[in-house]
Amino acid sequence: MSKLKIAVQKSGRLHDDSMKILQDVGISVDNGKDQLKASAKNFPLEVLYLRNGDIPQYLNDGVVDAAIIGENVLIEKGNGISVIEKLGFSSCKVSVAIPKSTEYKSIKDLEGKRIATSYPNTVNQFLNENRVNANLHIINGSVEIAPNIGLADAIVDIVSSGSTLFKNGLKEVEVLLKSQAVLAVSPLINTENQDILNTLKFRLQSVLRGRQSKYVLLNAPNEKLDAISNMLPGMNSPTILPLAKEGWSSLHSVINKNDFWKVIDELKQNGAEGILVCPIENMVL
Repeated sequence: MSKLKIAVQKSGRLHDDSMKILQDVGISVDNGKDQLKASAKNFPLEVLYLRNGDIPQYLNDGVVDAAIIGENVLIEKGNGISVIEKLGFSSCKVSVAIPKSTEYKSIKDLEGKRIATSYPNTVNQFLNENRVNANLHIINGSVEIAPNIGLADAIVDIVSSGSTLFKNGLKEVEVLLKSQAVLAVSPLINTENQDILNTLKFRLQSVLRGRQSKYVLLNAPNEKLDAISNMLPGMNSPTILPLAKEGWSSLHSVINKNDFWKVIDELKQNGAEGILVCPIENMVL
């Protein structure tokens, strides 16, 4: 039986988040310490643990069928590789940072400056779009130290919390792009493995919808049902059940987690009581 070969980063936050979402979609991977390859027990899947920067080449060559990879790496190195699902975790930015003491007014201030980065393609495209000429120094790792040792006037690197910039006396002045983990597919994937990937994608979408939603149960007087129902459309419409208490009903629905507190405040203002909110593991449409 054919197995889908999927690459994930071999260590770090993206690795942990990738393995977590595979676990959440019901795939059990028996990966011992320092293994570079492991098979799933209950799904036709083989996981290869690779350096993030090497994954685009493995996809292009067809060594792996798919990958969970940072979108920023694909933009830098993955020309022609398709993204089939954005996964909503391991978010970061690729940004320009300069010493805190340096004055900065606009992108034009980078004209003629030395920029250290491990994202030369991304930076060159950004500079060309803004008609800025600068000198790039390509560095792999520890880019933040470059201004402190006189190697560069600015850097372009990944920014998550910003704590690394702060520790190195730098400030963020431009955002080139925003990135998150994505599911990418090899252009050389065969039909059988594409079918397996489609099944994996369906499971991932169900989990991602669940992560973005909350299940809400509440009690409300019947005269308020129409107003409250309009706030809680759910997937189609709310479920309404009569209560033993005369003139009252129970409503069950789904809301987007980003709208949670706004909706809860409106529900209370319209007479809702006993509001119970639950997480959703999966939402299958």
